[in-house]
Amino acid sequence: MADLTLLASAAHPQPVAFGFINPGMWVALAMTSLILLMVWKKVPGLITSGLDSSIAEIRKQLDEAKALRAEAEALRKEYADKIAGAEQDAAEMLAHAKNEADAIIAKAETDTTALIARREKMAEDKIGAAQRGAVSELRAKAAEAATAAARGLIAANHNAKADKVLVDEAIGGL
Repeated sequence: MADLTLLASAAHPQPVAFGFINPGMWVALAMTSLILLMVWKKVPGLITSGLDSSIAEIRKQLDEAKALRAEAEALRKEYADKIAGAEQDAAEMLAHAKNEADAIIAKAETDTTALIARREKMAEDKIGAAQRGAVSELRAKAAEAATAAARGLIAANHNAKADKVLVDEAIGGL
């Protein structure tokens, strides 16, 4: 195989210009001239200025992102404080409502006790009045019955003669 490579290289000679510039040197010369042309036209400066502007834009976006994050943190803290305040207000409102409910219950118990006492007094007064009325009615009926019985006894036991004696005694006592 090595023999074939030697035969191929011997069969085809390499092109050479000016006696010393072979194809590899032509490529090197073209690359060197391209690089020199790019340096002369300031292409690396354009590339670095483009990269610098990209870097500046990215920095600007990062600064905006930091500012937005700080603003978001401030809003989050503000809303957290509002939530804490709202929770505290709710707790205070609940405590106030419980105190009012306890006061209303205590007042209702007091009012109920007073109402029961007034109703008992009214009932006792009505019972007392009914008892007095019944006693008065009973006395009136007893007096009527006694009067009727006395009338009947007097009519049965007294006559004109007995009345004359009583009248005489009454006049004599004066």
